[in-house]
Amino acid sequence: MKQRAFFLHRTEWGRLFGGKRQTNLNESKSILGEVTARTKGHILMSGPSLLTSTGHRKYLNAVERDRFTAAAHAQPDKACLLCLTLLWTGGRLSEVLALKPEHISRDEGAVIFRTLKKRDQIVFRQVPVPRSLITALSEGKKPLFPWQRTQAWTIVKSVMQDACISGPQATARGLRHSFAVHAVTRGVPLHLIQRWLGHSRLETTAIYSQALGPEERQIAERMWD
Repeated sequence: MKQRAFFLHRTEWGRLFGGKRQTNLNESKSILGEVTARTKGHILMSGPSLLTSTGHRKYLNAVERDRFTAAAHAQPDKACLLCLTLLWTGGRLSEVLALKPEHISRDEGAVIFRTLKKRDQIVFRQVPVPRSLITALSEGKKPLFPWQRTQAWTIVKSVMQDACISGPQATARGLRHSFAVHAVTRGVPLHLIQRWLGHSRLETTAIYSQALGPEERQIAERMWD
C-alpha cells in the first residue's frame, strides 16, 4: 500500500507533544473528583466517564489508533484526510466538516476550528498539528470535505470496520476521546487539552485522566522518569 505524504508518524506526534512532561497529576486528581467502582462487571460512576455502564472503552487505544491509521490510508484521498484530521485534531465531526481553506494556518502549523457547541457565540480555537497534515489540508481540492454529517459518519464507520474495530469507541467521537487520552499519556497539560478540545470547563477535560489499562500505566510511568 502506497504511503501518502501526510502520514503522521509517531515521531511527528512526539515532536508535537514531546519535551518536558509537566502535567501535575495531583492537580488532575483534585479536578477529577469522581469515584469509579467496579461491581459485577459494571462500572458505577458519579460523573462522566471514559467507560460505558458495562465497562467498555469509549476511546481507541494505541493499537487501535495504529490500525485505524493503516485502514484510513487504504481509502480515497479525501476520505483518508477526513479520518486523519479527526484522529489528530480531536475535532468534533461537524467541526471538521465545516473546515475551509482559510482555517488552515501554514505559518502557525495549526487548524482553526469554530467551536460549534457554543452556537450562541462565535468562538474559534487553534489546534497545532504536524506539518504533514497542514500540507495535505492546504493542498486538498476544495471543498475540503464535501459530505453531510451522515455521509461522513458512514465513512468513519467503514474505516473502523476495515480496521477490525468495534464497540462504542468505533465512532468519530471515539477518535476525539482517543486524541485526548493520547495527549494525557504523553504528558500534555490538561489546560492545553481543554483549549484544543474547546471545553468550557477544565472538569470536563479531566475525565481523560481516567484512562485504564496500558494508557493508565503510561500516565503512571511519568512519575517514575
